[in-house]
Order: sequence, then C-alpha cells, then structure tokens
Amino acid sequence: MADRSDPERAETEEHGILDEERVDTSGIFLGGSTAQVDVTLPVPADDDDAIDEDFDETAGQGRIAAALGTAVHTDTAEAEIIDDVEETAAEQTDTDTHDAGIEDAVEDALEDAVAAHESEPAAPTNRIAVPVAQPVRAVEQSPVAFDVTLASKRLGELEVSREGADVLTADRLLDPHHVAKVEPEGFWQSVLYRASGSLINVGDSKKARERKELTRRIAAPLPGGARFVPVLSRKGGVGKTTVTTLLGMALADARDDRVVAVDANPDRGTLAERIARTSGKTIRDLVRIKDEVVGYNDLSTIVARDETRLDVLASDADPRVSEAFGDDDYRAAAEVAAHYYSVVLTDTGTGIVHSVMSATLERADSLVVVAGLSIDEARLASETLTWLETNGYGDRVRNAVVVLNTTRPGSPLVRADEVEAHFRTRVRSVIRMPYDSHIASGAAIGFHEIHPATREAARQLAAAVVESLRVPATV
Repeated sequence: MADRSDPERAETEEHGILDEERVDTSGIFLGGSTAQVDVTLPVPADDDDAIDEDFDETAGQGRIAAALGTAVHTDTAEAEIIDDVEETAAEQTDTDTHDAGIEDAVEDALEDAVAAHESEPAAPTNRIAVPVAQPVRAVEQSPVAFDVTLASKRLGELEVSREGADVLTADRLLDPHHVAKVEPEGFWQSVLYRASGSLINVGDSKKARERKELTRRIAAPLPGGARFVPVLSRKGGVGKTTVTTLLGMALADARDDRVVAVDANPDRGTLAERIARTSGKTIRDLVRIKDEVVGYNDLSTIVARDETRLDVLASDADPRVSEAFGDDDYRAAAEVAAHYYSVVLTDTGTGIVHSVMSATLERADSLVVVAGLSIDEARLASETLTWLETNGYGDRVRNAVVVLNTTRPGSPLVRADEVEAHFRTRVRSVIRMPYDSHIASGAAIGFHEIHPATREAARQLAAAVVESLRVPATV
C-alpha cells in the first residue's frame, strides 16, 4: 500500500524519483537478494559511430537512476490503482461481497491501464540486461553533416571586362602627335615630308614599296629544320658557281638566320674565290673534326664569311686529294651544317652522275637548275629535268627554279622569251640573270657593288627559292 500520509513523498514517487534514503542505487533488493534490471535504451542510428571513449560516471549513473525510476514508477502506479479501487469499493459497500467487488474492480482497472499502455506507439528499442551497479557507456550522436557545393570559375568568368597585357600595344598607348614618323623613301616623297616639317607623309614610292615587299618574301620564316638546296648544271661555263654565290648573298643579306654555301664539287671548286674573305680551311677539315664540333664557334673557324653574313665552306684546292671527296664525306659535312644553319646551298659539280650527286639529291628540299641562253645549253638543262623526273625526283622538278644566266654581253642569239616559256611549263619559277661585267671578271663578288639589275635578279631568285621551300609543289 502507498503511504498517503506524506504528500511530498507520494508526489516524488509518482514522477519516478526514488528517495535516496529508501532506495540504494547500487542495487534493488527484492526478497533480500540483488536483482538484475532490464534497462531499455534507444537504438543508435547507423551513422552514430562516434562513441565517447571517456566515460562520465556521473552521467552514466544519472541515466541508470532515470531507468530505475521508470521501472519503480510502473510498480508504484499499479499499487496506487489497487489502493484507489479498494478505497472506492469500501465506501460503496459493506456487505459480504466486498472482497469480490474489490477483486473485480482491481482486475478491470488493471486491464484498462494495460490497454492504454499498449495503445501508445513505441519507438524501436533494444533491451539490454545490465547489472544495476555497473556504469553504462554513454552514446554520443555524430555531428550533423552539411553538404556545401564549392563551384570554381575560370579567370575570364570572374571579370568580364578584364584585359590582358597583349592589348597594351604601341598603336593604343602612344600619342600619334608626339611620335616621329619614318621618313618616306622616294625623291618627291622625301622633299614634301621635309618641307612640311614632318607633317605630310604620303608614304614610300612604288619602287621602295616593291623593294620592301621583296625583302619580306625573302625573310619569310622557314619552319622545321635545315633546308638543302642544290644548284645543278650539266654543262660547265654557264655560271653555276656564280648563281650559287649570288643566291647565298641575297638570302643572307635579308634573313636573320644563318645561310651557308657548300662547295661539293669533286673536282677543284671555285666557290670560296667568289667572296672577299677566306679561312684557309676546306670541307675536308670539317669532315675530319666533325665529332669535335660542339658549337658554332668550332664551325666558324672553318667557314669563311662575307659582308652579307654568308658562310662559305670551300672544297679542296689540291687536285690530288679532291677526287677522294665522295658521298659519305658530303653526308658527314651536311649533318654538321644542319645543326647550325637554316638554309644550306650546295654548289654541285658539273654533271649529275658524279660521286657526290646521289648524296646531294637525297637531302634536297628544292632544286635550282642553271641554264645558258644558247640552244645546246637550254637543251642540256631541259634534259637534266627529264633525268630527275625519271629517277624519282619528279616532285622536286615541279617545285624547282630555273635560272637563265647571261654569260656574254650584248643580246643573246636565241629568243629568251621562248626559252623561258618552255621551262615555265615544267618548273615553278624561271628567273633571268643579266650580264654583269663585275661578275664576269671572275673577281670576288661584292653584293652591294654589283649592278642594281643583277642584285634585283638575285633577290628575285632568293624569294622564289624561299617560296618553293615554304609551299611545296602539288604532286
């Protein structure tokens, strides 16, 4: 029976709180022995894998006390129901049916209480049997994870109006009123520019514009490695060595890269005699030290350089050893030259079947064929093209340049227009080289001292060769 005399104690028991003086929290003694109590704990979620390893005994004991209070509260409530029923039955009847009425009322009240308890939805729980005196490990929930999406942006998306350094050009930043313009070339253009105090600039003359455009064509970049251009002729005396020299000077004078002319004549060649400076070394010396060349400085002691920056690699002057120069020697020299030059011109010997010609043609990227303005010289040049076509160099022929060289003063006996028209049907370009007494003398050639027409023809030849190297002919 519940003690109704102490309201405070009854209220405490009603809320499931045990009196410390009456209940020993280290165990519940029922019938004089220690009992084991089933404590119902919430089921941890799957992701609650974080467990506090440092157990707080005070918190654990508090959870046990709450669980025990729940269990005692249930027994106390049952006892109170029985007491209330007995008191009600006692007030209503004093007959012999008192005991029977009490029992029936108690059973009805208990059934109602059980039904009400079962009707409440219960969360899934695990029942864990633990001794009352043993602490229970606390379970902590893992922190709530928030999904945050980080989006990256390109530099151009951050600031649409942002400018790069490439827009800071001279045309945009410099004030045109404070920039001195380049004086135009041409007599009347220059006079007008100076008379107006640099205010009137009508531009260069037509001749100056054509010269600058031709320089631009010669100086056009050549992508890739070194380019080899042999100069061929089947007949001696047509000016093959002279054409090689003029072509090399025109290229070296306009281009920023290095150009070399190699004398690969198995007989005694005269290419080195066409420039003012000589080194005293020959291609034989280069072949001998080819494995020791590690830089351009090593090569510069062997080649000779003229005022246009054209390098010349001379052939052997001693006829007793010149015949020993063959295709293997040329390949060795060409391999070294390819590392330090962009354009390699080769002055071949007379004919096309000598020992060096096969090695020369196998590395050729373009061809220059020299022909004289006579019937036999024109025929030999045309037969040279035919031989090349039948020996697997047809694409080189279609992309070749033919030079009609005038070696004698006065008007030629043959019609030069007809000769030029014939070769234009077979090759890419045809260039006429006029007669020049300075060149005909056999002395060293000064590129800026020759006749302007000869220098212009050499520049036209250089532009045609560069274009043939940049745009191969269609097969």
